[in-house]
Amino acid sequence: METRLSRLSEEEKKEAHSLMETLNNTAIGDKNTPFARLGALFTRADTCNPLNLEDEVIEVNYYLYESVWRDAAELRDSGKLVELGKQIRCPVVALHGDYDPHPPEGIRKPLSAVLGNFRFIMLKNCGHLPWMERMARDRFYEILKEELR
Repeated sequence: METRLSRLSEEEKKEAHSLMETLNNTAIGDKNTPFARLGALFTRADTCNPLNLEDEVIEVNYYLYESVWRDAAELRDSGKLVELGKQIRCPVVALHGDYDPHPPEGIRKPLSAVLGNFRFIMLKNCGHLPWMERMARDRFYEILKEELR
């Protein structure tokens, strides 16, 4: 979150904080609209050199997101999520952008500890959404096609 916010203008940071407060307010009825706007701000912060972000059309459902991530956070915080990785028997390849705000070691270290056949590939000039990155999109799809053969 710190990295994401650092990539926003002061005005955008204030807006992001306001949107997060709105999402945490139980009295607010429609959370899909502020969630969509927060997502748009974070997508801009998460991308290095994006293609046209307006072309990305996503149906936003805050309540679905909240229910899924509440469970995922509980699994992650308890250590059970990484433990479940021990059940994976197929090869796993993680593609990670060098501009992604999520620290690469938070992915590489725990997964390499539990997955028998794990590779980590860092994509240059790439944020969190490689299919939307001007400089990394072709390389992302090239790797993906090769891995799926």
